[in-house]
Amino acid sequence: MAIFSRSDDGKKDGKKAKSLPLLPLRDIIVFPHMVVPLFVGRQKSIAALEEAMAHDKAILLCAQKKAKTNEPAAEDIFAVGTVGQIIQLLRLPDGTVKVLVEGKQRARVRRFLDSERFLLVEADDVEEVSEPTVELEALMRSVHSTFEAYVKLNKRIPPEMLTSVASIDDAARLADTIVAHLSLKLQDKQSILETESPAKRLEKLYELMQGEIEILQVEKKIRTRVKKQMEKTQKEYYLNEQMQAIQKELGERDEFKNEIQELEEKIKNKKMSKEATLKAKKELKKLKMMSPMSAEATVVRNYIDWILSLPWYEYTEDKLEIPEAEKILDEDHYGLKKPKERILEYLAVQKLVDKIRGPILCFVGPPGVGKTSLAKSIARAMNRRFVRISLGGVRDEAEIRGHRRTYIGALPGKIIQSLKKAGSGNPVFLLDEVDKMSTDFRGDPSAALLEVLDPEQNFSFNDHYLDLDYDLSKVMFICTANTMGGIPLPLQDRMEVIRIAGYTDLEKMSIADRYLIPKQKEMNGLASVTVGFRRSAVRSLIHRYTKESGVRSLEREIGSVCRKIAKDVLKTGGPSDVKAYDVTEKAVQKYLGPHRYRYGTAEEKDQIGLTTGLAWTELGGELLTVEAQVMPGKGKLTITGKLGEVMQESAQAAMSYVRSRAELLGLDKRFLENVDIHVHVPEGAIPKDGPSAGITMATTLVSALCRIPVRKDVAMTGEITLRGRVLPIGGLKEKVLAAHRGGIKKVLIPKENAKDVREIPKKVREKLEIVCVESADEVLREALLVERPDEFLKKASATPAPAPSEGAAAQA
Repeated sequence: MAIFSRSDDGKKDGKKAKSLPLLPLRDIIVFPHMVVPLFVGRQKSIAALEEAMAHDKAILLCAQKKAKTNEPAAEDIFAVGTVGQIIQLLRLPDGTVKVLVEGKQRARVRRFLDSERFLLVEADDVEEVSEPTVELEALMRSVHSTFEAYVKLNKRIPPEMLTSVASIDDAARLADTIVAHLSLKLQDKQSILETESPAKRLEKLYELMQGEIEILQVEKKIRTRVKKQMEKTQKEYYLNEQMQAIQKELGERDEFKNEIQELEEKIKNKKMSKEATLKAKKELKKLKMMSPMSAEATVVRNYIDWILSLPWYEYTEDKLEIPEAEKILDEDHYGLKKPKERILEYLAVQKLVDKIRGPILCFVGPPGVGKTSLAKSIARAMNRRFVRISLGGVRDEAEIRGHRRTYIGALPGKIIQSLKKAGSGNPVFLLDEVDKMSTDFRGDPSAALLEVLDPEQNFSFNDHYLDLDYDLSKVMFICTANTMGGIPLPLQDRMEVIRIAGYTDLEKMSIADRYLIPKQKEMNGLASVTVGFRRSAVRSLIHRYTKESGVRSLEREIGSVCRKIAKDVLKTGGPSDVKAYDVTEKAVQKYLGPHRYRYGTAEEKDQIGLTTGLAWTELGGELLTVEAQVMPGKGKLTITGKLGEVMQESAQAAMSYVRSRAELLGLDKRFLENVDIHVHVPEGAIPKDGPSAGITMATTLVSALCRIPVRKDVAMTGEITLRGRVLPIGGLKEKVLAAHRGGIKKVLIPKENAKDVREIPKKVREKLEIVCVESADEVLREALLVERPDEFLKKASATPAPAPSEGAAAQA
């Protein structure tokens, strides 16, 4: 239906108005010459399409002002739109319609007509008139070049568009074609659609494209900068993102955060020194700023864990009841009177004084005497925790002080590690084998121990790893060593040395009865079997199958006997079928085979040129026999038996003493010119050294030269001088115990060693006659079998040694 409208003056305006169904569009504007697919779902819009298909397929396409409006009215729709031609219409299964339309011409809505099924409007075509001018040509060229620059920056527009746009000569079509491919706002596109003049339309388009190009250039700069920044860390970034995704799936995304919170809570609640608290907080602050996957974070985390795990102010309460502590010490060890007394003294002072620095004790004695087990008993008696480290073979100072954190795999020293293990700031700390440390280019560990074992310094012990002061003053340090020779003098000065000598035979037998036999019976499954060891059997084990100061080998041999018995028990049917086992000396020989050792015993008869001496070894005391033989010769003195230099010099000093007493001994002054003397110490494969055999050699030489027998039941020890004085020696207790074990009745010792006699067990002192001598003359009177001992060499004692002749002095 054609409708002609008239102007106000009543004449025709020349424009033809036509009624068209209207399709309101959301967020899209269709320009002339533009082919676009549309999805239509609203019922009025579908009805409008059906109306258009029923007639000439023409439909007016106008954009909504607001996309959210579902039922748009006249005021919700822009007045200028595009008349489109439906190319194809397809109904979809969900009830919507897909339609392909092509924009033909601009049109302006004159008015809306009444229609309930769809929007019906009366619209006028907008005529586009453009005259080719130089200005328009220049404008078109500018738009062409600007669009080319835009396409290069905007990768979403295919490059083929440049070719199709370059072939367009019409200004209006050029503007409509380009604007359809620009990413513009809806209002800007609608403004271009409503502009009737192609020249003005191109100007607007040119301005909008310039603005878009500036935006695209800024975006490109940002992308380039971000890309450069990400190139270095892109790999790590993606790996971290993947790791976070994996952790999220596993529920571990916030594990690091939770760990930080736990550490904060621990630092807050842990009672530490002010220095340690500040250090822990500083390291935690550093940890928060680190990546949880970095290596440095692991180092810092481990450091904080070490600080928090140490017992800064955590102490066990000491048990200070003296009778109870004494009872525990006596239960665990037989004898060892001096160490026990020292511990009880410490407990007594601790009870009277609230605060006392821990003592630094050093137990020195041969292997197997109970040094380590005594330290354990001390911890039990004091109700303290016990930690032990072995220093045997340690040669690196860092083992004591720790490594600095700059090293890979650094850890605190053994002192701090052991305190963490103990969980207490006042344990009994055993430093085992302190005499077996060594030194090399990595430092001297014994020098590092000087600070640890000094009560004046160890309250602020500084470990290299922690780099914090730690208080060791409440720790009770106990060191053990076999000899004092391996301990540096400055370290000895800081320790209270308690010597633990070897056990006597009586003590060993008591220890075997009380501790070793019951322990081995239980360990070997003989608790329900009656097994009795006779004293003669235990004595045989001590003398014939072991050779030691302690009881370690004795326990081993008792265990061996118990194993043999266990085998016999099973052979006879079982423990219920066996009545009892009585272990005798013969049974021991049956189970263990022939005797392995022989121990020194007193000679069976008095002999000329054979004297029993006493020697000290790491295994205890030994009887040392010295023999001398006089033969015709030219005065040669031969000394054999693998003797050390000191012992050889003692033999020469003894020979000089004998020559000085030659006249009073009834010897010719030139007796040495006609004889050769050979002094020998048996067991020649065993090295021997020391000055304490001086009087033994002198007695042997006098006996051999004067042909006077030496008493078989006498043993002696002491250093001799040229004038015949007897000097003190060491290891008296062990030597006297060896004499007692060997059946000796009388022991000659230097007078200056009389103070050490009280260390010898009372039972041993009662069975031995201990004679203190001051000169070699007294030794000869006691040792040689002469008719009148009291008068022997009396004149020699009153007569000074002869002065050397002038010729001898000149020769000297």
